[in-house]
Amino acid sequence: MKRLKKSINNVMISGVCGGIGEYFGIDPTIVRVIYALIAIFSFGTAVLIYIVLAIIIPRDDGTIDV
Repeated sequence: MKRLKKSINNVMISGVCGGIGEYFGIDPTIVRVIYALIAIFSFGTAVLIYIVLAIIIPRDDGTIDV
């Protein structure tokens, strides 16, 4: 079963957007652009959500889940 984890390869700040991109099989850059647009129009709420996700999503340890 595939699990959502922070990326160790696609890291800009903490790896949250990279991990989401890897989980859904899309380019992490697209996730970052969408997040940036949401952050601009949400008046800071998206920034708080990002911080919470950075804290609760575990970091990828490099093991392969089967």
